[in-house]
Amino acid sequence: MRPAPHPVVVAAEIGSTAPGSTVAIRGHVHRRRELSRVAFLVVRDRSGLVQVVLEPEDGSGALPPEETPVRITGTVSANPKAPGGREIVRPRITLLGDPAATSPFELWRPELTASLPARLDHAALSWRHPVQRARWRLAAASMRGFRAALDADGFTEIATPKLVGAATESGAEVFRVDYFGQPAYLAQSPQLYKQQLVGVFERVYEVGPVFRAEPHDTARHLAQYTSLDVELGFIEDHRDVLAVLTNVLHRMLETLREDAAPELDLLQVELPSIPAAVPVVHFAHARELLGAPPDLPDLSPEQERALGRWARAEHGSDVLAVEAYPLRTRPFYTHPWTREPTPGGPYSNSFDLLFRGVELVTGGQRLHRHGDYLAALAERGIDAAEHADYLRTVEGGMPPHGGFAIGLERWVSRLIGMGNVREVTLFPRDLHRLRP
Repeated sequence: MRPAPHPVVVAAEIGSTAPGSTVAIRGHVHRRRELSRVAFLVVRDRSGLVQVVLEPEDGSGALPPEETPVRITGTVSANPKAPGGREIVRPRITLLGDPAATSPFELWRPELTASLPARLDHAALSWRHPVQRARWRLAAASMRGFRAALDADGFTEIATPKLVGAATESGAEVFRVDYFGQPAYLAQSPQLYKQQLVGVFERVYEVGPVFRAEPHDTARHLAQYTSLDVELGFIEDHRDVLAVLTNVLHRMLETLREDAAPELDLLQVELPSIPAAVPVVHFAHARELLGAPPDLPDLSPEQERALGRWARAEHGSDVLAVEAYPLRTRPFYTHPWTREPTPGGPYSNSFDLLFRGVELVTGGQRLHRHGDYLAALAERGIDAAEHADYLRTVEGGMPPHGGFAIGLERWVSRLIGMGNVREVTLFPRDLHRLRP
């Protein structure tokens, strides 16, 4: 009869395993060090690192190369200098794949010093570095918090098409593809679909890719990014949407604290201050704060940074909602301003949320009356036939509704203070990069 296998543990559990226990661990060889009388392997798995000690009688002359996947069975021994205060001695090493080729990176070093282009060229290997992995784990925890907040608030998760027959937002460039001989486009957002589904579920959200063929070559733009989209019905105006967004952001931060404390510590992240009531300024007031001309149509990156500094100084907040953007700068489905009249309009029931001086979220109230849509499309010179399916849904009866979208990569880059969204994107797609 075959002996019972030894229990398989992960690196994070070694510290609480009693010395003298025999265990097995599976992971990649993170580092190997060969001294005159002893050799060390550091093995990395999804939970952390564990040190393995090889004496001459253990066969230390045939150490597998770094990054080789292995199974190591051995005895747990106390060592206060080892990760977790434990190490594995008297190991038996089994290769679980071919010996790894030499990596372009020294992944055992505390920091990955290779240039960004080199890391992007070898993205899957660079993400093995603990610091890199920690960045994406913050993204994963943020998505869990996003979903948890909305699930608890009666929202239904949806999945909308990413191949569409017409552009979502007129004027924005789209990726055109051949769809069985007819033109189609990669979806710029789930916007019109999530609005239609408000008529079904009342409250919906989606986590998925969106595609923008805008030729931006900046540190904050991607041709494909992950959008965290929300839409809800039976609202009064865009302030109801902002309240849901605030709750979502608080739950995302709570999940980061609960689920990603080691990653926050490793990356030395200072979590942002987001008040229970996010400070809000009217676009006209924002222009005054900036000393900008009264016909300013939108905010520049530098103006966003200036408003971010003002919000921090005046309100102790790392976020600021700028509401009532000029209606002409917003998509055709945006609802006009319905609060107190303000000179310089027409304005819109919409907002941008600035996070540490960078636009993170665009949200607001949508039109919901069929006649209003026809008028808005005509004013923009858009053929209503391009949105016939959508308009039929509106004609069938839609409640007042609105929503928002968070760019995941931009959220994480601002959260950890990275200057480039590519630093936190697994496989970035931009103006120059389609591989790997």
